[in-house]
Amino acid sequence: MNIETEQIRRHRLRAHHLDKKQPMTGLTAAAGACGFQNSPPGAWETALFNRLEGCTLQTAQNALYLEKSLIQAWSFRGAPVVFPAEQSAVFLTALRAQEGESPWIYTRGITAALDFLQMPFEDLLERTEKAAGHLDDCVIKSKEALDRTLAEIIEKELPEEKRKLWRAPSMYGRPDRQTVGGAAVSFLLRPCSFASLVVFGKRQGNSPTFTSFKRWTGGLPEKTPDAEKALVRKFLHCYGPSTKEGLMAWLGCSLKQAKRLWHTISDEMEPVMVEKKTASMLTMDIESLLRSEKSDDRLILLGPHDPYLDIKDRAVLLEDRALQKLVWKTVGNPGVVLKNGRAAGIWKAKTQKDNVEISIRLFEAYQAAEKKAIERLAGEYADFRGLELKNFYIE
Repeated sequence: MNIETEQIRRHRLRAHHLDKKQPMTGLTAAAGACGFQNSPPGAWETALFNRLEGCTLQTAQNALYLEKSLIQAWSFRGAPVVFPAEQSAVFLTALRAQEGESPWIYTRGITAALDFLQMPFEDLLERTEKAAGHLDDCVIKSKEALDRTLAEIIEKELPEEKRKLWRAPSMYGRPDRQTVGGAAVSFLLRPCSFASLVVFGKRQGNSPTFTSFKRWTGGLPEKTPDAEKALVRKFLHCYGPSTKEGLMAWLGCSLKQAKRLWHTISDEMEPVMVEKKTASMLTMDIESLLRSEKSDDRLILLGPHDPYLDIKDRAVLLEDRALQKLVWKTVGNPGVVLKNGRAAGIWKAKTQKDNVEISIRLFEAYQAAEKKAIERLAGEYADFRGLELKNFYIE
């Protein structure tokens, strides 16, 4: 079965709830499709705004901070992700590696600290998980304070000969503000998150807060026997056709872990051909993939790191490799102007007090009516943020 690029885009738009805005009752479905990465802070709010009709900033924040129908925690690739609380086992527990499957991409850097401390990974992880139990009784403001607090708890339990090494200046930068112990803790907070030992609380100004899953929600995640299967289904539904290597990149896990997870639903996929290469698709999604009618042709101002953009097969959205470098950067990704599912431009917002300036760079020709529509979208985004659109530019 040969699959065309346009078919992939149409399917993914539907899978990501971007073919058309859904009613507010679809909040859980939108957030649960594959989670919303929340970096830069607020990215998840923009993602929700683009998927739900009538979504306000207050409504989104109430779901996370008051109703707690949504949770924010470190999830795939160690990134802060917002997802439905009822699916915590999928976005957290299912990510835990089995013996021999580490390291994750976000813990590989800990090697320098382990060598310096002469401590094994497993021992330090166990100590960090134990120290994280402190979060059942408190809320800590700022990531730096979280690292320092847990490092101090661990230090008290270390042998005397290790404590001086633990307190030594960090070799990872900012040695005036971080110790080796604090750096080690920072690496290990991600696997602690998968064990539901730490989640994000309500932001205080520009600082995040942290506490335990139990303290934040009043209980532990519900056990979901098929959580690992559900995780792979989410990936393949939103990013298929794909491969186990694609799953590995999305999760930030080892190839061994990706293979194990991939095979949990091997009987639910079938092979397809994309650009003369074999990939897999969920059997239940073949009909969507082959559907001939187009989705509503939407213009969308996707925010930076929207999950729709979280792909390795970038040519599906943008063929020009030089332009791809403007969209997918090492740091500081811009927003993307989406046209019929394609990355057809980028946008940036500059906020000052209660005003926002939005600049657009288009990659292709647009009609005057389309440019007007983009300006209207910029105004709607400014309203969503409670800001006045002071200046608007299109290159």
